[in-house]
Amino acid sequence: MAVKRIWRGWTTAENAEAYRRVLVDQVRPGIEAREIPGFQSLELLHRDLGEEVEFMTVMTFDSIEDVVGLQGEDYERAYVPDVARAVLSRWDEVCVHYETSD
Repeated sequence: MAVKRIWRGWTTAENAEAYRRVLVDQVRPGIEAREIPGFQSLELLHRDLGEEVEFMTVMTFDSIEDVVGLQGEDYERAYVPDVARAVLSRWDEVCVHYETSD
């Protein structure tokens, strides 16, 4: 069993590429460099909604304890760095966590 940590943020269509670059060039490498125990992967998803673009991150961990190792006791709180806030129009304040059923 694994745990999926899911978060969403939205940009204007004009800011979508800038935010994608933040995710690919800064967020993903920053998380991977931390070598967090139990961290398996980070998926970056997006969909065009016309005037805005929705982004979703799905992080996979071995256990909820590993998520706490990333974020601390308030593990549901979303971390949105200033560089991301500059191009996002809105975002989830909390992440949701799901256990896999394999």
